[in-house]
Amino acid sequence: MASLKQTTVREAKSVKGSALHTGSDVTLTVKPAAADTGYIFKRIDLPDEPTVAAHIDHVKQVERATTLGEGNVKIHTVEHLLSALRGCGIDNALIEIDANEPPIGDGSGKLFVEMLERAGKQELDAPVSEYELHEPVRVTGRDGAYLIAWPSDRFEVSCTNANHLGKHTQYSAWNPETGNYAKEIALARTFVFYEEVQPLMEKGLIKGGSLENAVVIRGDAILSREPLRYDDEFVRHKILDIIGDLSLFPVRLRAHIYAVKPSHALNVELAREIFKQYKQRQAQRLPFEHFPGGEGGMDAQDIMKVLPHRYPFLMVDRILSFEGETKAVGQKAITMNEPFFPGHFPNHPVMPGVLQVEAMAQVASILLSRNNGIAGRIGYFMSADKVKWRKPVLPGDTLIIEIELTKSRSKIARATGTCRVKNEIVSEAELMFGIIDT
Repeated sequence: MASLKQTTVREAKSVKGSALHTGSDVTLTVKPAAADTGYIFKRIDLPDEPTVAAHIDHVKQVERATTLGEGNVKIHTVEHLLSALRGCGIDNALIEIDANEPPIGDGSGKLFVEMLERAGKQELDAPVSEYELHEPVRVTGRDGAYLIAWPSDRFEVSCTNANHLGKHTQYSAWNPETGNYAKEIALARTFVFYEEVQPLMEKGLIKGGSLENAVVIRGDAILSREPLRYDDEFVRHKILDIIGDLSLFPVRLRAHIYAVKPSHALNVELAREIFKQYKQRQAQRLPFEHFPGGEGGMDAQDIMKVLPHRYPFLMVDRILSFEGETKAVGQKAITMNEPFFPGHFPNHPVMPGVLQVEAMAQVASILLSRNNGIAGRIGYFMSADKVKWRKPVLPGDTLIIEIELTKSRSKIARATGTCRVKNEIVSEAELMFGIIDT
């Protein structure tokens, strides 16, 4: 079966409205983005138009909403938009916004789903990145609240919602394979208990709140401009929030989420704990999980039998996998003891970009050595084109080096390479080699 492809929106579309917590007028535009971009917010109202990636590492606040930030730049209440993007199957998008919070609309995901339907969906030439949970993850809160992520071959949410009074207890379950996000989840509006309104206002929140964009629960009474859209609208909105908050995990997640009394704080804590497991698995990259067709990898001793490089210029710790004669994945653990750190920005240690390109070249040279027509020979660097360095590589990072040979003849070989950290591309290049006898 062909692998799923990543997606983005087909064309730019905008929505306008007021923000829930700040009350500000805001225009938000979603635009196409390249594969592996994820969701990027761009504050076009600020000098230099800074960006903030929708990533679990960038969560700053979780009181009544999820706030992202980098430095002094913040984006409040991102969960409804992110939920709509993930629920509608959009993997990558640039989100331009002229305020610090998206419009609230009617308190549901309807405004954003309608925008995404107008924008359309475009398939990209890159496979979807997914992570299947390996071990259960549990987080707990107050008053019996907890979330559990359980290993599964698909994403699914089962949720029970109740307040501290035990009223309006509801249960619902949803998964994207059998459910319709736009019809079953997106229309569920945010809600608040009457007793919480005054404390929230005293904290400077919900300045743009009204019965136009929220349902208020007062005892057994429901205060709303229109009847409930579902009998279980409250728990469906909790599922909407869970989908949005878990989209801060960097790739699509395969796990069954069991939630009791969820909140943004618990949702984000669960995403963080899953991300810890994910990073551990990425760092380990156990060979028996990644070698297709029974092919093995290479440890440091095997590598030194092929490459003439030695410390401090050996830039590959191990080869994790081969795919035929055209693809290879290598690994380099970046420690604080690397010989280049004392002289390269010593007060802010960063791995030199040229050494990342060298790491790509070394993995490519190892791959060349497996080619039957080039066995016993080695590739010498001739050129590096379209080199890009996207993010700094720091002590403690694990560099995953992916190489694909695009041309291999008797004297010339070409390859494309990428280096990743935490599944994000940090550098890339197109390489050309002259093949000589060793």
